[in-house]
Amino acid sequence: MCVAIEYGEGEQTVHIRFAEPSAALPVRTRRQGFIGVAWGRRRNQAGKLPLGGWARLDAIRAGRWDHWLPIPVKLPITAFVELDIEGRAHRYPLSRGQWVQGLVARTRHEQRVYVVTIVPEQEDALHDRWPRILNR
Repeated sequence: MCVAIEYGEGEQTVHIRFAEPSAALPVRTRRQGFIGVAWGRRRNQAGKLPLGGWARLDAIRAGRWDHWLPIPVKLPITAFVELDIEGRAHRYPLSRGQWVQGLVARTRHEQRVYVVTIVPEQEDALHDRWPRILNR
């Protein structure tokens, strides 16, 4: 699962780590353009939404996220960081036209974004979960 992301904001590159309690991801909306939405929920954070910062695609399709009124969103990031099975960090840039799928979960009092993940297709994958990367 991605533990950090980066995205462009004007001339600078912004780096966000999930471990940061104030982490927010850029979410593209139809009405407001890009907005920052809190990235998941940590154990020490108040709220009712699920813990963690990731949503498995198979769980979404099985309806396990329906309780939180999920909205699929585009996360316009330029790269993400994954930890391999030995705990080493690897940076993966996205190509032009690619984006990571996110899911905004909501209650009456809060909303948070989760990175949608899939199981890697390669048998010898270094990671057990991978962000769902889509093309335009």
